[in-house]
Amino acid sequence: MGERNMPESSTSGDRDLIQRFRAGDREALTVIYRVHSPAVYRFALHMTGDRMKAADVAQDVFVWLIHHPGDYDPARGELSAFLIGVARKFLLRQHRIERKWIPFSEAADAFEMQSGNRAADGARDSDAAALREAIAALPLRYREVVVLCDLEEKTYEAAAVALECAVGTVRSRLHRARELLGRKLHAKGELQRFSV
Repeated sequence: MGERNMPESSTSGDRDLIQRFRAGDREALTVIYRVHSPAVYRFALHMTGDRMKAADVAQDVFVWLIHHPGDYDPARGELSAFLIGVARKFLLRQHRIERKWIPFSEAADAFEMQSGNRAADGARDSDAAALREAIAALPLRYREVVVLCDLEEKTYEAAAVALECAVGTVRSRLHRARELLGRKLHAKGELQRFSV
């Protein structure tokens, strides 16, 4: 399940791990990486559609954390939201350098080829592809909230920390994103298959 069901002690546990790492405990960083790297990687993968770029971004985030462990403030939220915020900054920097995102249709094909798992149900593949395409077509500010809240199941508060905005902004962007997705899927005749 996602972070919505994480216990309150996760923030204090993350704070303790960061303090242990700052004191020289390398095992603490290993635990942080094992716990939080999957979410960072998934966020980067959903945002880029490219496994290699996602892996590079996830690695960059944890290398950055090695040099900046004091930047995490547990009073502002969970460590996973903070790390996703760092990943977002790396992605934005990469986006500015490249000045474009990879065409999602190519990224989806590459994702399927790399996974090597073709589902037997062609309709399900088609539905998933249509949804991925619709999400990828969203403007960046809306795509981010859909990835965080709907795909990664982050709370509004955790998404707000990651995006460095107010919770109300997350809610309004998510509402608008779902509306845009609904229109796009309805126009393609796909709406009845999804509950966005």
